[in-house]
Amino acid sequence: MTAVASSSRTPLPTAPRGTRGYALALALLALGLTLSGCAAMSENDSVTAAFADPAKYELWDCKQLEPERKNLAKRAADLQALMDKAQTGTAGPLVAEMAYRNDYLSVRGQAHFAEEAWRKNNCHETPPPAVAASTPAKPAARPARRAPPSRGDVY
Repeated sequence: MTAVASSSRTPLPTAPRGTRGYALALALLALGLTLSGCAAMSENDSVTAAFADPAKYELWDCKQLEPERKNLAKRAADLQALMDKAQTGTAGPLVAEMAYRNDYLSVRGQAHFAEEAWRKNNCHETPPPAVAASTPAKPAARPARRAPPSRGDVY
């Protein structure tokens, strides 16, 4: 019965060998171009700015911007370190892209707009507090002591 069943099958129509190979090559080329477009996205200002609110720092003054800029720089450095660490593991580039890239781009975009507001407001870094002089400070003068009353006074 198996001999009869196998002979009754009709073969599937196949494309000529050159056409199928051409279609496969074209599909692989399209996939490669699509993925290379994602890989070619650099971290320039136009890309990072798309991940942040441009009006967030419009009304901030210099006192508010200074610690925010430092926090954003620290956060960007932390995320970059996490991405670098993830690159070393198995499937590291995929993990780095999926877990950290969007946060990193968002922080970079926020830092860009904070820097713009910093320049627009003509802000300057506040100098660190002066270090105390190495000479010890003079002790406060004690109030003058009154002499005890004399017992030999006659009234």
